[in-house]
Amino acid sequence: MELTKYNHATVVLEQDGTTLVIDPGTFTPESADLLRSAVGVLITHEHFDHFDVEAVRSGLEANPALVVRGPQAVVDQLGTHDGRVTAVQAGDAFEVGPFPVRVFGEEHAVIHPDIPTIANVGYLVADRVFHPGDAYLVPGVPVPLLLLPTSGPWTHTAEAVDYVRAVAPERAVQIHEAMLSDLGQQSAARFLGSDGLGPVPVTILPAGESITV
Repeated sequence: MELTKYNHATVVLEQDGTTLVIDPGTFTPESADLLRSAVGVLITHEHFDHFDVEAVRSGLEANPALVVRGPQAVVDQLGTHDGRVTAVQAGDAFEVGPFPVRVFGEEHAVIHPDIPTIANVGYLVADRVFHPGDAYLVPGVPVPLLLLPTSGPWTHTAEAVDYVRAVAPERAVQIHEAMLSDLGQQSAARFLGSDGLGPVPVTILPAGESITV
């Protein structure tokens, strides 16, 4: 399986010529194009940097095979599209094309007590790649590859260190990095990786580049 990193929180998984998109947000200008040829899209939560409503709606119209899975708020904004858009929650397991998916977690990390907390789920795809969305979400199962958020109004370095230690992945790739400069990304990767306080190296994968998982 190939993983391609796009801007911020968006990743694409490819297996046997079939693609699955996770969190096509507005920071990813390619979002609509990615969905036109995908078998499915997984959305962790409704924030714009993870869920470009117009791009996903366009993908549903252009690609009759596309299915969308996300919290109920995603369904509320898109509609059901004859059952192609459905809500998921912690404990769910399903398949999208060749990709088995397991769902974990319930809530977005706290940004500030004055800001209401929304639903957020994490996805473990093919028991290989875990995308936590906007939460330090520990799935409690083996995680070969953790997609690790490193910037945002909810992130905290100390909590991020403890998070990586708790998940104990075999390796980690930085995501959710748009608010960091190049220097900031390098610093976060060192601090959270095995050169700092984390248990494994944190890879910085530039947008558009891929790795095998």
